[in-house]
Amino acid sequence: METLKRVLKNKDILKKIGFTLLAFLVFKLLTYVTMPLIDSSALADLFDNSGFLGIVNSISGDALRNYSIIALGISPYITASIVIQLLQMDIIPVLKEWSEEGEVGRQKTSRLTRYIAIGLAFVQALAMTFAFHSSQASLFEFGVADWATAGGRNLWFFVYVYIAIVLTAGTAFMIWLADQITLRGIGNGSSMLIVAGIVISFPGTITSLIQYYVTDPNGVLDSVYSGQGEWNGYLFFGVSILMFILVLVGVTYMQGAVRKVPIQYANRPAGSKFSGKSESNLPIKLNTANVIPVIFASILLSLPSTIFNYINWGSSSGSTTAQNWINQIFAYDQPIGFALYILLVLVFTFFYSFILVKPEQIAENLQKQNAYIPGVRPGLETESYITKTLFRVTIIGALYLVVIASLPIITSMVLGHSYAQIGGTSLLIIVGVALETAKQIETDTKEKTYAGFMRQ
Repeated sequence: METLKRVLKNKDILKKIGFTLLAFLVFKLLTYVTMPLIDSSALADLFDNSGFLGIVNSISGDALRNYSIIALGISPYITASIVIQLLQMDIIPVLKEWSEEGEVGRQKTSRLTRYIAIGLAFVQALAMTFAFHSSQASLFEFGVADWATAGGRNLWFFVYVYIAIVLTAGTAFMIWLADQITLRGIGNGSSMLIVAGIVISFPGTITSLIQYYVTDPNGVLDSVYSGQGEWNGYLFFGVSILMFILVLVGVTYMQGAVRKVPIQYANRPAGSKFSGKSESNLPIKLNTANVIPVIFASILLSLPSTIFNYINWGSSSGSTTAQNWINQIFAYDQPIGFALYILLVLVFTFFYSFILVKPEQIAENLQKQNAYIPGVRPGLETESYITKTLFRVTIIGALYLVVIASLPIITSMVLGHSYAQIGGTSLLIIVGVALETAKQIETDTKEKTYAGFMRQ
């Protein structure tokens, strides 16, 4: 409550919050600006609440389903950021040097990330439009096909390039909007836009649950619960909402869990009032990798089946067998696909955790600061101790991510539908960004308070 009072009294923070909400409004309005030449209703059947297209559509705030000018959203920039981060691991020496050059290096890295994001957006838009057109003959408005094929010519490439340029411009605008939120608003702009996209899709999820369990007077859904409108329909609707709340509380608690490794400083005597504390700690988050492993695993598993869906297999028995095998291997709701998905989440969790937390670098920094872990010698023993601690913590974090990633799949099987996103990437992203934003607001209000105290 005290933080809320300080926020309401702080005009600068209120202006930042107002600017962020205005940016969200612009984002929401742009999701309804449909791409020219495109019939967005032709894509309605391609989207569901899971898989590669579902993830991208959720992040874009249903802009992809509407095929708006910002259909790609901020995802190419996120992908480019992850790629640059991976390449800085001694894979490309120049990028590693930039990461050690301070503010100048960060500006160079940021500029390169934007260039790569624009390139990825163009390629992704070109491939996506071609794939959608291959699977949906009615993707384009009436008259486009006549123009592209009139007189025996084939001008589809120019149509694809035109749409790719517009979609790339939409991604560039989203990157600019994210920068404006970072500069003039609250929190990290890219993260805030992702959260905004997910939150925008939540009312549609609740509406779908109501239509499935309670009432669907307009017959929007193809199939509804057999006890719709009866006491058991209301019961299952309440259970779905309750599970969502419980998972939200659980994720909030787990996201803040840390393992504190005690640190002592050799040059800070405990009895000195002017040298500071002689003890500190090194916090290692339980979920160091955050939501990245779940996103990687979902995209890697869903991408092959998404591509194969656009291939014309024919009607032979061999093609049918191949399709069945692909569905068994890459489908979440099949035993093999589910096991592969869990394995990918585990592997990516350990891989990304050790990318973010570098035991060798931490041990080196502690030694430079004349700091040590009680009972552990500086250097190689400290590095080994941190590595073992990180490994043990990551085991718990990986199991936690497995549970979160499995919940939407299991609940879809139990409840018989996929309308409720109970758990998964959405809640992890929302909770993580919300906690970081709350910390930033609290820090900003405290800074203003201390400034006023110093002026007295």
